[in-house]
Amino acid sequence: MARFILFIDQGTTSSRALLFDKDGAAVAKEQLALKQHYPQPGWAEHDPEEILNAVVQCCQTAMTLGGATAADIAAIGITNQRETTVAWDRNTGKPFHKAIVWLDTRTSETVGKLCKGQGGKDRFRAKTGLPISTYFSAVKMKWLIDNVPEVKKAVDSKTCMFGTIESWLIYNLTGGRNGGLHITDISNASRYMLMNIAEGKWDPAICKELGIPMECLPTIKSNAEVYGTVKGFGKLDGICIAGSLGDQHAALLGQGCIETGSSKNTYGTGCFMLLNTGEKAVPSASGLLTTIGFKLGQNAPTNYALEGSVACAGRTIQWLRDNLKIIKEAPEVEQHALSVQDTGGVTLVPAFSGLFAPYWREDARAVAVGMTLYTRKEHLCRAALEAVAFSTVDVMEAMKRDTGKSLGNMHVDGGMTANNFLMQLQANLLGVDVLRARMPEATVLGAAFAAGLAVGFYKDIKDIKAILEKAGGWESFPSKMVVEDRSKEYIRWKDAVQRSLDLQKFEAQAQKQLDQAAAAKRAQATPVAQETKVQNEPAPEPVLDEQPVNTAAASGKVSDLTVFDERVGDSTEVCIPTDFLMLWLCSAAQLQPPMGGLFVLPALGTSRAIDFDQSKLDTISRFTLLRSASGPCSKSFVTILLLWLSTLGTAGKCNRALVSS
Repeated sequence: MARFILFIDQGTTSSRALLFDKDGAAVAKEQLALKQHYPQPGWAEHDPEEILNAVVQCCQTAMTLGGATAADIAAIGITNQRETTVAWDRNTGKPFHKAIVWLDTRTSETVGKLCKGQGGKDRFRAKTGLPISTYFSAVKMKWLIDNVPEVKKAVDSKTCMFGTIESWLIYNLTGGRNGGLHITDISNASRYMLMNIAEGKWDPAICKELGIPMECLPTIKSNAEVYGTVKGFGKLDGICIAGSLGDQHAALLGQGCIETGSSKNTYGTGCFMLLNTGEKAVPSASGLLTTIGFKLGQNAPTNYALEGSVACAGRTIQWLRDNLKIIKEAPEVEQHALSVQDTGGVTLVPAFSGLFAPYWREDARAVAVGMTLYTRKEHLCRAALEAVAFSTVDVMEAMKRDTGKSLGNMHVDGGMTANNFLMQLQANLLGVDVLRARMPEATVLGAAFAAGLAVGFYKDIKDIKAILEKAGGWESFPSKMVVEDRSKEYIRWKDAVQRSLDLQKFEAQAQKQLDQAAAAKRAQATPVAQETKVQNEPAPEPVLDEQPVNTAAASGKVSDLTVFDERVGDSTEVCIPTDFLMLWLCSAAQLQPPMGGLFVLPALGTSRAIDFDQSKLDTISRFTLLRSASGPCSKSFVTILLLWLSTLGTAGKCNRALVSS
């Protein structure tokens, strides 16, 4: 007789598997970190095959640790990071491109074009419950079609398969190209921005408008039914997959929020609050999402929810750790926050990926307001935790406006809930009791429970409450802040949010200048470039005189800097500020500046060794950087040029710079 449910939790930063017994206790688990790929600013990708391999490894290890065989497992339940999108080949089963992660912002231009149509940002909201945003899967699919030729070709031939992570996993686990199931569950489907939320079906008109053939989309299933069985994965073979929910929907169920009006907030990479609205889909006029809660069976009623999604919660703490390096481990942020009485006037708005609910402003960027020379890392840590709590207040206030009701206690889950300071702060700022489940895996229990219901391992949805109570119920954090202080703090937050808006335009201005330079290069050739072409003379050698030969260079000005790309026959003389050139050099080098020595300069297919003496750098009056047809210049060479420029300062201008795109 089956003793366990095998649960798969595929998240933004890791993949893991757990064995649950009938009492909801995790008897074995395994977890593997997921490599993050950031190929460009604002872009975030995952390797779909790495995800699949990690999930299989975690499942097999958990079974070994728990002493379980396939016969001991009643079913597999899956929960996943939502919206993250994969495109793969129907014939080979291989992905065309890395998965585009939910918080990726590369689709901003696509979103801007779609918002120009009738209805603007909300043109699809009446059907899908969602605004047009970089967040949702449909715009990621459209970007892949428009920018990846292999995807476009496969879409045209109907051999492209689109899906979110649970679709990719189920397809592969049930056979892959050899009969694997191309399906999704209704909660994940509700995040595509393609599903009619009232009908639970793909909307033909929206799919056509976005150029996404319905033949390329997965079949929509309920959250609790037997989908198929595992094939070709050793000890997993023969186990049925019977439950699937997006991570936040699984948390809603796992927290026991099965009554209309109950809510939960998950603190993970992002922050996600869901309010169960029962069998009624409540349209939002306050920037929230109307979404699916859960549908536990093919013929079961559909429970809907209002959702407020915040892009950066735990991600903000990762930023403090990995980018600023002011903490070594995430738990340190609580210690630092407790070591100061307040933020010292600092308010942090972590709009690293724009602002999600209730603002939906892709043009927002992160800001830290109110810093002085008094500001220390402890203040920033406290401000980061405040930002997470204030973002939740924004969402709850929107829920109050949409429902016309004051919400009751809030159930919480996710990794950040281990932070007691944050939980108390959240209760204070919300003015309600915050309830943290004593069962550490309450979040993932939802998908395991759905799978158990589908195969009779559990009998009734109310059994979820009994499991939670048996595990110890909830720990309460009562609100301790008076209304006047709460209002004062919230005003400070709202002021900072306004300061974060419309900052993306500066990125656009910088790009426009670079685009104009490239256009000028293509439009005409300079006398210098023509002379080089007509006379067919080699580019000038770097001047390394023993004595200074250029008073401008010696005085900290770049008077004559030439950057020439051999791969382009006709180059154009353009004027580029030194600071822009330095930014390019930083990107090209990707190294810590060395202290000098021997560096190789590829030029015209050959290599020449040039000895750079630190003391001679200020004597260079003319500098030529050559890039050969066989590849870019040496990173070390670029680095030494960067070092030289830094000694001159960034006030000067490059009077003559020949560049290529």
